[in-house]
Amino acid sequence: MTTLQVSDVSKKYKTKVVLSSMSLEAKKGECIVLCGGNGAGKSTLLRILAGISKPSSGDIILNNVSLIKNRKNYIEQIGYMPDDFHAQQFMTLQEFLSFYAKLRKKDQSSVQDILKKIGLEEFKRELVKNVSKGMRQRLLLGQALLGNPKLLLLDEPTNGLDPFWIDQFVNLIKEQKMKGTIIIFSTHMMDVAAEAGDQILFIKEGSIIDHMKNTIHKEKTALQLLRLYRHDL
Repeated sequence: MTTLQVSDVSKKYKTKVVLSSMSLEAKKGECIVLCGGNGAGKSTLLRILAGISKPSSGDIILNNVSLIKNRKNYIEQIGYMPDDFHAQQFMTLQEFLSFYAKLRKKDQSSVQDILKKIGLEEFKRELVKNVSKGMRQRLLLGQALLGNPKLLLLDEPTNGLDPFWIDQFVNLIKEQKMKGTIIIFSTHMMDVAAEAGDQILFIKEGSIIDHMKNTIHKEKTALQLLRLYRHDL
């Protein structure tokens, strides 16, 4: 069974503590949503989980593979979507995804499947520089999905999406959960967090101040998150 264990992970920059002894667990098909204000530590946690930033202490175990002891095998299981877009502006959308497919040694047929999934098939020959922010967000999401990762990490994936694609994103998360993918994403959208999350972590100043196990009462969960945001501000 796919499992994730994050044990006492912390991150310091000189004397500044960005994450403080953070621990969490997830099992196959579970979605964890990270909520909290700007600068809370959500992106830092996601970069550590993705193997991009090294933790100051602690370890992460994904399917019995340690990030600290075996980073190469660990990151082979990861799909990661950053919160900003850095890509060659004169690539087409198809070329962008093909590059990542080659990088991950995945079949090029998967590129066409992903283009359909993210609704960009008819725009595949458009240059990156010519498409909207929402399309670029979907493109970033698409590259994270390539190869059916065991752990999908998404940093503010709903930024720039219109209401239709926000609904599509929630449906896509539910579909990935059905496939057994562990998903962790950050968002400021409380309705999305309540709808998609099995666990919701509210983070402030690098620490988890509230850990909610989501239920069928989605509206109640969203209101609880709203109160936390207002208190945080």
